[in-house]
Amino acid sequence: MSRPARNEQLLLLATLGVVFGDIGTSPLYALRECFHGSHGVPPTPPNVLGVLSLVFWALVLVISVKYVTIVMRADNRGEGGTIALMALLPQHYRGPRARGALLALGLLGTALLYGDGMITPAITVLGAVEGLNVVTPLFTPYVVPLSLVILLLLFLVQSRGTESVGAVFGPVMAVWFVTIALLGAAKLWHAPSVLAAINPAHGARF
Repeated sequence: MSRPARNEQLLLLATLGVVFGDIGTSPLYALRECFHGSHGVPPTPPNVLGVLSLVFWALVLVISVKYVTIVMRADNRGEGGTIALMALLPQHYRGPRARGALLALGLLGTALLYGDGMITPAITVLGAVEGLNVVTPLFTPYVVPLSLVILLLLFLVQSRGTESVGAVFGPVMAVWFVTIALLGAAKLWHAPSVLAAINPAHGARF
């Protein structure tokens, strides 16, 4: 294998950890929160199909339509993100009102980005560590302290840059995706009727 091809494969592997690590860990808590807690819906067959249909089509629209079709085609000299793309707009909108509106939109987008960056890691790690309660309830008092330690270690590693993070979390996410794919295939074998959730009508009725 040539060196450029090998570097490209390593880059793709690192992308799993950096880009898809966020959305790839959502199964740890997303579905559980829909059916449990004070605001959860009853886990009846129509509700299950409705929730799964909404999740499936949200992923399809966000990943395939938004990211692949729109976001990945937009860049500012190779740079992406809210701030980089907002920097392109003043070239076309020069009025004071337009600049004020663009500034407000840029601040809103940045605030949403920072909010997502603070909330998502906490929810993901907490959802994963809470799984220890399945093994034994003795872990319950240690869920929050252990989550804080893991988050602290993650942020310390993150300070080393995207390349280091991708090198570590890329293989981890690859194993994670293979694992949930195998577990999902095994469950589909026993309950293939859940594939009906692909029909968007279930999500619309829900």
